[in-house]
Amino acid sequence: MAKLAPQLVIALDFQTGREALDLAARVQGLAPWVKVGLELFVAEGPGIVRELKALGFQVFVDLKFLDIPNTVRGAVRSAVKSGADMLNIHALGGTDMACVAVAARDEAVSELGLSTKPLLLAVTVLTSMQNPDNPILNGREAAGVVLELAQASQAAGLDGVVCSAQEAARIKQACGPQFLCLTPGIRIPDSDASPVIQVDDQRRVMTPEAAVAAGSDFLVVGRPVTRATDPAAAARDILHRMGRHMAQAQPVRN
Repeated sequence: MAKLAPQLVIALDFQTGREALDLAARVQGLAPWVKVGLELFVAEGPGIVRELKALGFQVFVDLKFLDIPNTVRGAVRSAVKSGADMLNIHALGGTDMACVAVAARDEAVSELGLSTKPLLLAVTVLTSMQNPDNPILNGREAAGVVLELAQASQAAGLDGVVCSAQEAARIKQACGPQFLCLTPGIRIPDSDASPVIQVDDQRRVMTPEAAVAAGSDFLVVGRPVTRATDPAAAARDILHRMGRHMAQAQPVRN
């Protein structure tokens, strides 16, 4: 399978469907993907996924399932039936939960007669976590924990992981170029002349250019677009930054 160019995912982290659909309409035709997370999904239910797909978007349903395997099985099946083109579980749920999630995705695809399987990813370590004192890290650096979780997720049959772009290159080296890395925590520097990134609740962040260079397959961007005065212009800027690096990375042909 040929490796696809990195793709932009706009995070629709809104409280209402009206807000989400309004923003989606403003970036329609620019970003191929949108993300529906916990806040929007709980407020609007699976209907919002179908409405966004009707606008032509592919939809990442970002609910980070973590529960006993049987409960995750049902949740994954429901997410696929809602129309999700990509969904995720927590890698911390372990191998049994991950394997059941893969089987549940495949069962739902077969039942629905889908020609394409929704991508199933595992969340490794949230990009807000970097302090080794965090119980999940247990005194270790985040990068090492992320790599171990990525390798376990690959062994369980998942398509890729959600990680910081800071860990993407290491994961690609260990798991191969086809193993997908979806990276939130994408931030735009204050200026190209002074590339200082403003950090909020995200900690392990990267610019779009650096994320593409590191091997990110999907760049999830929320506030830099959704809080912009002109969301379409902000999305175009990010796509330009992504494309600029990809053009520079192309081999020279004689």
